[in-house]
Amino acid sequence: MPRRPLGLLSLGVLAVIFAICLIAYAANYIVADAIFPLVVALFGVWVMVVAGIRARSSEEYERGAFSTFAWGVLIVAVGGVWFLYVQGLSWVYALAFFVLVIGLLAVVSALRLWRK
Repeated sequence: MPRRPLGLLSLGVLAVIFAICLIAYAANYIVADAIFPLVVALFGVWVMVVAGIRARSSEEYERGAFSTFAWGVLIVAVGGVWFLYVQGLSWVYALAFFVLVIGLLAVVSALRLWRK
């Protein structure tokens, strides 16, 4: 089965996410400082979707679906922390959220390896 390239699709999704965030800014739903954190967080969600797509393929020498999903969670966490900080939440809460996500990923990874 030929491998389907996801690079161009991901670039198109990034452009759509950026356009949606610009429309949200133009409609006064978000402030200008929140555009890029929101783009990062939403693109992290797309990376998690790509992990689901990769779970169905069986390429031997490519990154696994779990690894791609973990990167998506980290990207969402970074975008979310940045967005919370821009919205005026204390940096301590943002840092605590990020550490919580790192801890949860470590626990899930350890349980996944323990199960094998």
